[in-house]
Amino acid sequence: MSVSEIPLVTVIIPCHNQAHFLGDAIESVLRQTYSRFEIIVVDDGSTDTTSEVALCHPEVRCIKQQNQGLSAARNIGLCNIGLYRSNGSHLVFLDSDDRLLPNALEAGVSCLDCHPGCAFVYGHLKVIASDGSPMASPEQVCVDKDHCLELLRRDYIWTSGVVMYRRNVFESVLGFDTLIDACADCDLNNRMGRDWPVHCHGQVILEYRKHSTNMTKNSTFMLKTAMAACRSQLKYVKGKKQYAEASRRERGTRKNTLVVAYSQKRAPILFRASGVRRCRLC
Repeated sequence: MSVSEIPLVTVIIPCHNQAHFLGDAIESVLRQTYSRFEIIVVDDGSTDTTSEVALCHPEVRCIKQQNQGLSAARNIGLCNIGLYRSNGSHLVFLDSDDRLLPNALEAGVSCLDCHPGCAFVYGHLKVIASDGSPMASPEQVCVDKDHCLELLRRDYIWTSGVVMYRRNVFESVLGFDTLIDACADCDLNNRMGRDWPVHCHGQVILEYRKHSTNMTKNSTFMLKTAMAACRSQLKYVKGKKQYAEASRRERGTRKNTLVVAYSQKRAPILFRASGVRRCRLC
């Protein structure tokens, strides 16, 4: 097989004020056993040294933009026109505070090759602390059928970095929804799972970093985006009893989890104003 026939993987790393972790993320890509990749860092309006860290690595292309949010930054990295265009047929969206394990790209490319009809394939992760030390990791599953239904029941794909996508599928799904942002990867996977097969290769390929500034610790933001993702599924599950019930239960679980977080922060007014009660699936 010639070099041009070997799939090129584009690794897109959006970053907003996470320069202190970004170097680790970039180095984790450079250590891959699969060598045909490109790295694009999207500096989403950072006020720290994000761009400087990115440009310390000659293998990295850095795109700077005003702060527009995680989804918009990922979509910018998707662009295949202009000076900073991405060229890979396969795509990985790595959060700037996470690290790929050395086998990540090889596992994804091999799995997509074995399953040519799949929109994306995914693996598993292990959890690390802010300093990189190991932490207890969650139990993770490989779903082998009806991914659309199972993704409505629960978001078992923990983070975008464990997924490898085919670029051509994005022509139909139009990228990440900027109105959902923090839950946009879950929404995207749901949209793809409706029309294409999905496969899990089951390998551990990512270190997910838990720290004090994780987006998931922002209960207000997570509540709003989770409920926006909930509403985005309404038109697709309408009239499909099994799918509607699966979505209702999952969104109810998310709501109850966030209610606890809000009660601890004594923010009932904000909770009522967020639109939860208007979401019929909840």
